[in-house]
Amino acid sequence: MQEEYVLRQEDLVENPTARVPICLVLDVSGSMAGEPIRELQEGVHMFFNAIRQDEVAQYAAEICIVTFGDTARKALDFMSIERQEVPALVASGTTPMGQATMMALDLLDARKEEYKRAGVDYFQPWMVIMTDGEPTDDIGVAVARVGALAAGKKLTVFPIGIGADANLQRLAELSPGRPPLRLKGLNFKEFFVWLSRSVSRVSQSTPGEAIALDTAGIDAWARV
Repeated sequence: MQEEYVLRQEDLVENPTARVPICLVLDVSGSMAGEPIRELQEGVHMFFNAIRQDEVAQYAAEICIVTFGDTARKALDFMSIERQEVPALVASGTTPMGQATMMALDLLDARKEEYKRAGVDYFQPWMVIMTDGEPTDDIGVAVARVGALAAGKKLTVFPIGIGADANLQRLAELSPGRPPLRLKGLNFKEFFVWLSRSVSRVSQSTPGEAIALDTAGIDAWARV
């Protein structure tokens, strides 16, 4: 853990580029077993590879991953994408989405403080929540915290439902102002391609500048 902390600080010293912090909050509950978890794994790999191949985004994007199945777990912490390896995703357990969301917000807050101490500028953090069900824990505290951050324009949430059983009404509670979208089939790859392009667009702008997302591109992977 101490070694990871040192590497994160070195990254900030060696690369002063304004950062785009992104936390992927991924459902790995038992219902994701089989093809869904395999497609999700491949999609995350594609996302990382697309960022690595982008001349600007590879220095700006910083990604962490929180999974929720048996419990919420930090699967990958913030660091230069060149130093990161995509973790293996294994499906099991229930859907502690509230716990996972709180953990994701804690990780984003901690990284923002590290940016501030290092004098590195950053864009509004992104949190991507993907689930094929509904929370099996209390999400009330997480809902209030997300709402306050979103109202203060300090967080952008991308809520994605997977499959017909994803409860979009509950997912919407964690996304004020941005309605959840349902993935078309298992179009994880299309979603992560769109996400990587969105990161690229933001990373080429100036922090604080309003950037319009590619809403037309959403049709390739989502349905309302």
